Amino acid sequence: MSIEACEISAGYGRDAVLSGASIAAQSGEWVAVLGPNGAGKSTLVRVLAGMLAPAHGRVLLEGRDMQGLSRAEIARSLAVVPQDSDVAFGFSVREVVMMGRAPHQSSLLRVRAEDERAVQSALERCDIAALADRAVAELSGGERRRVTIARALAQEAKVLVLDEPAAHLDARHAVSVGELVREEVDRRAIACIAVLHDLAAAARWADRIVLLAGGKVRADGPPADVLKPELLESVFEIPIRVATDPESGLPYVVTGRLSK
Repeated sequence: MSIEACEISAGYGRDAVLSGASIAAQSGEWVAVLGPNGAGKSTLVRVLAGMLAPAHGRVLLEGRDMQGLSRAEIARSLAVVPQDSDVAFGFSVREVVMMGRAPHQSSLLRVRAEDERAVQSALERCDIAALADRAVAELSGGERRRVTIARALAQEAKVLVLDEPAAHLDARHAVSVGELVREEVDRRAIACIAVLHDLAAAARWADRIVLLAGGKVRADGPPADVLKPELLESVFEIPIRVATDPESGLPYVVTGRLSK
C-alpha cells in the first residue's frame, strides 16, 4: 500500500499554495512534512485526503488515481486526522470512535464483533478507555484530539495522513502518540504522512522528512540529511543548531533567538 502525490499544484481560487510539489510514502514508512506557516502543509493534507482537487498533478492511492475513486473506496484505504479535532459533539467518545468503522460496515451500519474489538483497542491505545461513555462535548481539547486519533486507528486503513497529531496534547500524550503511530507503521506496515511543527519529533519518529517552503519541496530525505542548519535556517529564518544525541544517535535541533 502506498500514497503518492505527483507534481501537485493546488490552492484556493486564484491563489496557488502548492506549486509542483511531490511526496510519497510506501508501506512501512513514516514521512514527516515540515515547513513554516504558509508553506502549504495543510493544503497538501487536503489534497492527499481527497478533499481538495489539485489544479495540476494527481494523487495515487494504491496506484489508482484518487479522482476516480468514490469516497467509500478512499475511506477503506485512507484515514485522516485533520488539524482541528472535527468530532461530533452530540455523541459519546465510543460512538465517535465507532464512526471510524463505517467504511467496513454494511449500509445498515450493523456493529460486528470485529468492530467492537477495533474500537476497544483504539480507545485503550489512545488512553481514553475510561472516557468511553462520556459526551465528547465535555472533554478538553487534548482529550478530543485523542478521540480523533482513536477514530482513525479504529478505521484500520493502510494509509494514514496526519495534520499536527500532537496539537493540544501535553508532553506525555504527545510522546505517546508518536510511539503509537510508529508502532502502527511498523506492526501493520502502513504508509504514513504526518505534518509536524516539532523538528525534534520529526527526527525521532520519521523515516524520511519532506521540507516544504513557498509551496515547493525544498528537501526530501532521511532526517540526518534534511536537518542541516543552513537548510533549516534558510527555510525558517531563525538561527538553528543541529547536534547528535549520544544515546540514540538521532539529530536534535536547538533554535536561537530572532535578531532584533
